[in-house]
Amino acid sequence: MDLSVVIVNYNTRELLRRCLASVFASEGVSFHVCVVDNASSDDSAAMVAREFPEVLLIPNKENLGYPAANNQGLRAMGFERGKLGEARYALLLNPDTEVPPDGFAKMLAFMDAHPEVGGAGPKLVRPDGSLDLACRRSFPSPEVSFYRMTGLSRLFPHSRRFGCYNLTYLDPDQEAEVDAVVGAFMLVRREAIAQVGLLDESFFMYGEDLDWAFRIKRDGGYKVYYYPEVTVLHVKRASSRKSPRAQIEFWRAMEIFYRKHYQATTARIVHYMILAAVRTQLWLTKLRVRGKV
Repeated sequence: MDLSVVIVNYNTRELLRRCLASVFASEGVSFHVCVVDNASSDDSAAMVAREFPEVLLIPNKENLGYPAANNQGLRAMGFERGKLGEARYALLLNPDTEVPPDGFAKMLAFMDAHPEVGGAGPKLVRPDGSLDLACRRSFPSPEVSFYRMTGLSRLFPHSRRFGCYNLTYLDPDQEAEVDAVVGAFMLVRREAIAQVGLLDESFFMYGEDLDWAFRIKRDGGYKVYYYPEVTVLHVKRASSRKSPRAQIEFWRAMEIFYRKHYQATTARIVHYMILAAVRTQLWLTKLRVRGKV
């Protein structure tokens, strides 16, 4: 088996239907698909069972979050630390994506040709044709996050220093080694998963893909690549825009990532400044969610 595809769904039935149709139109690779439904209320699970009986369906009774649900699918397909999965590669795929018929084959051919690459992602475009900037990223170190939060990354998008958060200084059609690709389409070598383990379930959503890429590079010794020879449609935030919790979880994820990977090497005064900034944003987000601002 070439590829195991894991799709975590939450209330995106129609988009999931189109996503699965595009997946099963794929050519040139052998694959199987697992859909983990996080307690959707729109009959997504029933649609999958009825229209895509070849899919391994895991219907959760509650929303476990993105990394925990992906881990369910990965485990069901044999992936875990110290174990090689059933397929040569695992793919995290969002239900609000549509892949071209040759997309899987091209991505796997790239990975096969570059054994030093542990994870890769394609060019993601929005419905209006614009680039989904999250498809190639730097890790949110204190410095990079500062440029982002102060707006310097937007003011100077073509600067290698200030535009490093989303690598906006790079040509979107330029293949490049990057820190991370987004979990909307994240292809990972099974040997890398066996070395570094699954997604960190202390995240609920957001940040877990960055953390996985961080570990794939640091602990696995692999590279991560952006491969724009493949273009995938990404509606983006089709699930999260319906969830007030998602807006809160973004800032919570940033604190988890910072504490896990940067706190130990950050000067104390800078540490407190970072926590103050993140928690202020978290507080303001909670107020917005509650309709108070």
